[in-house]
Amino acid sequence: KVIVIDPGHNGGDAKHPEIVNKLVDVITKRKPCDSTGTATPSGYTEHAFNWDVAKRLAKRLRAKGAKVFLTRTSDTGVGPCITERAAIGNRHKADAALSIHADGAAKGAHGFHIIQPAPIKGHNEHIVPDSKKLGRAIRDAYREGTGIPYSTYRGTEGIDVRDDLGGLNLSTRPKVFIECGNMKNPRDEAKLESASFRERIARSLADGFTDYFA
Repeated sequence: KVIVIDPGHNGGDAKHPEIVNKLVDVITKRKPCDSTGTATPSGYTEHAFNWDVAKRLAKRLRAKGAKVFLTRTSDTGVGPCITERAAIGNRHKADAALSIHADGAAKGAHGFHIIQPAPIKGHNEHIVPDSKKLGRAIRDAYREGTGIPYSTYRGTEGIDVRDDLGGLNLSTRPKVFIECGNMKNPRDEAKLESASFRERIARSLADGFTDYFA
């Protein structure tokens, strides 16, 4: 299977606002090319978290026999734009794609959620059923493997559906996002900052892909 992993944001984004703030068309609206992401109160950045989990996940998926592509090759670059992140999965004809993130919600909010694409007439209707299946497989494996509860602030039973994300709107392949936890919440922060727990996250996500393809 061909799997594309999209570690959200990038380490150089904050230094290049002229690039990341450029508006791009995501069908339902125009949005900035990319964004800097969030960070824990202690300063552990989302882009670093996303990159670390993506590398761990890629290693596990390759060990299972998958052909894996990442949308960026380091944590020091800029972007790519959200339009290009979707295009990478499309070009590789991915059997499934996952965008990895961590949220920056209110301190009292906690938990994880999956973001699935809403159908946009004439564009992505064909990927919605398989994306829904992928999202539920990853949600169930992540919940079981990490013990992190469903989000208390977004979605229903760990699932949210959106039509404003370019990475989903422009994808022609089954794709979902995961917000692995809330970096501003002390409970989630302790887990996301732990290297051993990030390995547990990667294992859980890999199990989700296995369940999806099974």
